[in-house]
Amino acid sequence: MISRWDAPPGRRTVTAALTAFAAAAAAVVMAPGDTASASPPGTKDVTAVMFEWNFASVAKECTNTLGPAGYGYVQVSPPAEHIQGSQWWTSYQPVSYKIAGRLGDRTAFRNMVNTCHAAGVKVVADTVINHMSAGSGTGTGGSSYTKYNYPGLYSSFDFDDCTAQITNYADRANVQNCELVGLADLDTGESYVRGAIAGYMNDLLSLGVDGFRIDAAKHIPAADLANIKSRLSNPSVYWKQEAIYGSGEAVQPTEYTGNGDVQEFRYAYDLKRVFNNENLAYLKNYGEGWGYMSSGVSGVFVDNHDTERNGSTLNYKDGANYTLANVFMLAYPYGAPDINSGYEWSDTDAGPPSGGAVNACWQDGWKCQHNWPEIKSMVAFRNATRGEAVTNWWDNGGDAIAFGRGSKGYVAINHESSSLSRTYQTSLAAGTYCNVQNNTTVTVNSSGQFTATLGANTALAIYAGKTSC
Repeated sequence: MISRWDAPPGRRTVTAALTAFAAAAAAVVMAPGDTASASPPGTKDVTAVMFEWNFASVAKECTNTLGPAGYGYVQVSPPAEHIQGSQWWTSYQPVSYKIAGRLGDRTAFRNMVNTCHAAGVKVVADTVINHMSAGSGTGTGGSSYTKYNYPGLYSSFDFDDCTAQITNYADRANVQNCELVGLADLDTGESYVRGAIAGYMNDLLSLGVDGFRIDAAKHIPAADLANIKSRLSNPSVYWKQEAIYGSGEAVQPTEYTGNGDVQEFRYAYDLKRVFNNENLAYLKNYGEGWGYMSSGVSGVFVDNHDTERNGSTLNYKDGANYTLANVFMLAYPYGAPDINSGYEWSDTDAGPPSGGAVNACWQDGWKCQHNWPEIKSMVAFRNATRGEAVTNWWDNGGDAIAFGRGSKGYVAINHESSSLSRTYQTSLAAGTYCNVQNNTTVTVNSSGQFTATLGANTALAIYAGKTSC
């Protein structure tokens, strides 16, 4: 949660100052005594994050693209009733826990979950439980509210005593008890509040939701989240918590790893720097070798809806750098990846085209990164190579790299400015494979070698079982 709150309530523009505020994580938060999962449960760990897509459009995309491509999860934007307004960040200021936001009502949500399940895709709901709104009015579902009074849900007694904005990230109490840029901060140490939050999440579970993204988790004590999780009808449900690393800060992402996975924001920040200014050869030991959290508790991404707007990561405007970074992320066995799929923007506050209705990919400003052929094809690659270590690493010391995933797959990325021809050594069995990056065939000989030419800023990916294009 970064850019949605970083100015007065009337107009919130993205500022670099809030980059440090944000925290986003993918986590499986366990109740006390449970063992946290190492990544999203199941055999498919890639999540398509359909930012501000309405529920009916998500349902269609589960059937048409996500299921067939092998995505394990789809993440939808917050379903709760929220403040009115056209800006995207209004979705992150809830005013009740009714499913009555701009993206659809309860029926549309239930239909979406059922349709995605039928397509083999699990559903993660973005969930805002740290705070409520910053003002007063009538919500998208007709509920009246003021900043500290939400009739039938919360009164002034349910919010933290500190009503000043967070100013000091070296002070734990300031970070977790005061208001994130003016938003009414719930007292999650209070039993009633914990029960109300769990009630909302249990309602979503009753509709078939498989997991949650916990917005602004960094601003909620880890013990409070564990207590809330223990109240759920399925205490082992998958969570993603928002908890960005900040050097020297009082609250660190590692505090949340006992509850489950945590997204590793440094992964995305460093990918931008490497792809824009450094050498891909440096990625040989990406992950723990760079000082990140262990792969088993980390969620990763190239960009999300906040970071694409504040400039801290790559985004769709970065062309081949962005595409190849996503190819690398899906090919490399570190963490559990999210693919951000949103819409074009020039105004960083702008809400979704057509109120979230997606008639077709690549129309009306919808970018559909999850469906870009170079990215989509790598989801099946990742599923096919799951559990295999990096083998046969090669690089030219610059911006051309290649590596295998045991005997299951092999990928090469040429981020140089000119084409590259060479013979690659793999651990694949001899045979013909489909290069899913461009639907041409590659022949591996009895020594596990193949020769190929990669154009500038292109990739090659082959894997066992994919022998024809």
